[in-house]
Amino acid sequence: MRIQQLTWMAMLVAIAVVGSMFISIPTGVARAYPIQHMVNVIAAVTVGPIGAVLVAFVTGLIRVMTGTGSLLAFPGGMIGAFLAGMFFVRTNRVYAAALGEIIGTGVIASLIAVPYAKLLMGSTFGAFFFVPAFLASSLTGALLGWLVLSRVKQLRPSVLK
Repeated sequence: MRIQQLTWMAMLVAIAVVGSMFISIPTGVARAYPIQHMVNVIAAVTVGPIGAVLVAFVTGLIRVMTGTGSLLAFPGGMIGAFLAGMFFVRTNRVYAAALGEIIGTGVIASLIAVPYAKLLMGSTFGAFFFVPAFLASSLTGALLGWLVLSRVKQLRPSVLK
């Protein structure tokens, strides 16, 4: 990876970590952090699927270590970031990256969170318990990411492909 990419990824991690301290939405048992999902979409478009997964992993790690996130940050952030990146690579469309984030986090990761939470957190919630919270968070964040990237593209078309 180039220094420029690593610097950009570090800035995205910082935005996600700091943003999660200030912007969260209570959704029952969990809190939704839409800034993480916004960053996932931006990372997917700017640094690709692997870079986006690394950004999500480091963000989740820092949030867990600082007590501002739970272990559910890992499957939610990383699966959504990967799918957002893959959808963008396949289509070269920002809306596809946002859709990948919503499907990856809101649907797939929310279902994976059930056995993950049972094994690592001692949770006994059912299969669709996490779906509304993950879906609300990923939908809000993905739309924010799409809006930010759309605005950046209007201002500086050379920034995005």
